[in-house]
Amino acid sequence: MSGKTRLVYQGMWMPFVLLVVCFAAWGIAANMTDPMVQVFSRIFSMSTVQASLVQFAYYGAYFLLALPAAFINRRFSYKTGVLAGLGLATFGALLFYPASIAMTYGFFLIALFCLAGGLSILETSANPFVISMGPEGNATRRLNFAQAFNPVGTNIGVLLSASFILPNLNPATDAQRAAMAPEALEQIRRAELSAVMGPYVGFAFVLLVIWVLIALKPMPARDEARPVARGNVQFRATLARLLKNRHYAFGVGAQFFNVAAQTCTWTFTIQYVIGAMGGTEASAGQYLQISLIVFLISRFAMVGIMGVIRPSLLLTLMAALAVTLTLFAAFVPSMAGVWAVVALSACLSLMFPTIYGVALQGLGEDTKFGAAGLVMAIAGGAVMPMIQGAVLDGYGAAVSFVVPMVCFAVVALYGVFDLLSGRKSAALR
Repeated sequence: MSGKTRLVYQGMWMPFVLLVVCFAAWGIAANMTDPMVQVFSRIFSMSTVQASLVQFAYYGAYFLLALPAAFINRRFSYKTGVLAGLGLATFGALLFYPASIAMTYGFFLIALFCLAGGLSILETSANPFVISMGPEGNATRRLNFAQAFNPVGTNIGVLLSASFILPNLNPATDAQRAAMAPEALEQIRRAELSAVMGPYVGFAFVLLVIWVLIALKPMPARDEARPVARGNVQFRATLARLLKNRHYAFGVGAQFFNVAAQTCTWTFTIQYVIGAMGGTEASAGQYLQISLIVFLISRFAMVGIMGVIRPSLLLTLMAALAVTLTLFAAFVPSMAGVWAVVALSACLSLMFPTIYGVALQGLGEDTKFGAAGLVMAIAGGAVMPMIQGAVLDGYGAAVSFVVPMVCFAVVALYGVFDLLSGRKSAALR
């Protein structure tokens, strides 16, 4: 097989496989965290907006730590960035143990912030690292393939929540909890928070094993620029070039709304199901699990389809379908609406890596800082769930899905923009 047709350069398959494991790892963390909005809302008797601070802390950390990750990658290497991210994420996951003892919402937010900050550094490093491991011509397809293992992690994350956290929530309502004696309420909360803590501490040890394996394995990359001295990192000039690149700048905006749509959809799936069909958090969580299975199967399917259809065209079609599905779910809250919400995961499956790969095309030495901007765009997952939470509190779970509908519309516009821009991104398959 010639170098032009290789998915990964010869001799890089083992480093590539180790990075794929990282993609699965941050999928576990992200989707183990999505149901926490409902969990903390129940445990601490908070409004949906207050509980949405979970996503604000998680995705806010992604925003704040992405740029430092770019400096690490530029100053040292992608491998250094990967190890730094894994280390911080391990520390954050371990913080769930003292947080469960302290029994304060703020401590859990700190733990989530550290965990997500580490994953931000990891993701900022791993995505462009994967891109550098093979020919530029199939970079988007290679990244989609690596990202296809992310939903493997997301399914594990949802399964952990559905198996070890949601079933251990006490069914007492807010009113019933308010009427309880302080000692009885504290006992219930201690048991619930202990259930929250377990999966995260176990995840910390998984991250530690991955850290050791990557630390011991040489991980070269042909297309990675050589590390530079601190004084030679010309951030202002790089930023100016990136801001002038309309295709990249729009890509960052599209990524912001894509992550917002994904986070909103999965965060409020449980609430939508309960509002449309009734039931408990545990029973509604089964539909979130189905959504993640759909996401997993669709991600692999999209990798194959992308070998035939231009990525930006596929992105446009799936985003337009997502707009239709969210409108239907918003105005037809029913069993059919639930399945429309589930089907959104098929549309979401290709969006993140496709936007990422298309937006980074042709950036050359600016790729490391460009990658940071695209990870910082994950802040959409911090902002928009709070807006949807406010809509949900005021108008109900169904109507709140107009928020991700707007987000999907922006993604569709980016796909159209790429199709009309005349760029030769059709080769990115």
